[in-house]
Amino acid sequence: MSPELDDLLKKAMSLPPEARAALASSLLDSLDEDESVAEDAEAAWQQEIARRMDEVRSGAVKTIPWHEVQRKGQAMLRGK
Repeated sequence: MSPELDDLLKKAMSLPPEARAALASSLLDSLDEDESVAEDAEAAWQQEIARRMDEVRSGAVKTIPWHEVQRKGQAMLRGK
């Protein structure tokens, strides 16, 4: 990453969570300039969501409670 982008990232990361989310959303929206790509991506996501729901319903995958995911994620961030 260039020093300019690194500096920009550091500034963005210092924003409050709501501002970071709005910035991220705006950046992602800026990538959706080609509507055909956006439509293809939406269709692909719908198929992926349906596939994952089928896996959960059939028992092929095991879900993890949110509090456990959150605990593991926090431990990973702390390097444990």
